[in-house]
Amino acid sequence: MVPWKLLARVPVPGDGPELVLYSRGEEYSIRVASTELMNSRVYSREDGLSKLGCAQIRDRKKARVLIGGLGMGYSAITALDNLDADAEVVIAELVPGVVEWNRNVFGHLSGHPLRDRRTTLREGDVAAIIREQTSAYDAILLDVDNGAEGLTRRSNDWLYSDTGIAYARDALRPNGVLGYWSAAPDKSFVKRLHRASLFVEEVEIGAQGRGRGARTTLWFAKRIGRS
Repeated sequence: MVPWKLLARVPVPGDGPELVLYSRGEEYSIRVASTELMNSRVYSREDGLSKLGCAQIRDRKKARVLIGGLGMGYSAITALDNLDADAEVVIAELVPGVVEWNRNVFGHLSGHPLRDRRTTLREGDVAAIIREQTSAYDAILLDVDNGAEGLTRRSNDWLYSDTGIAYARDALRPNGVLGYWSAAPDKSFVKRLHRASLFVEEVEIGAQGRGRGARTTLWFAKRIGRS
């Protein structure tokens, strides 16, 4: 088997550890220490969240979607593929190195979503962007960590707290949807979503999106009839 090759290390701004990029042929892996966060060959964690989330707002005119975490670009390209030509996809990415990797290393694998005219890139903390506006997005899709707690960055905990959920809910337009990715189920997080008066759908998908491999959890939370 071809061994992994270390390509780069980049710091996570603030309180996070290093992100490490490896390659093996045309396969790429982003890791924190020994934990693999994402792999270019197994990306249903990204496009599954985006596809199912955007399906709920697909018929809206001038849909506006906020994606927390650029990752390897699959969430972004899937959103673009599932929305109309008048949509806007705002991508919040905290780590400048991840943006550089998408532009110059593996962006071709996802179809270079950063080059799409409907894409707006915001380099910074998605939590700050969520706090900026109310009734601004039709969907907010968060795949910023390994689950409903901070692994890559402890301050990510805010996004999954009662306060963070309330801010994200209020940043939605009427009948907007919040989407969250997690490596595993989390009953306490679901309770927090319910406390925010959200209707919650929990979906499990396989690593390949067809029921095979390790299973991951998606949550889609909606405040029905919000005005």
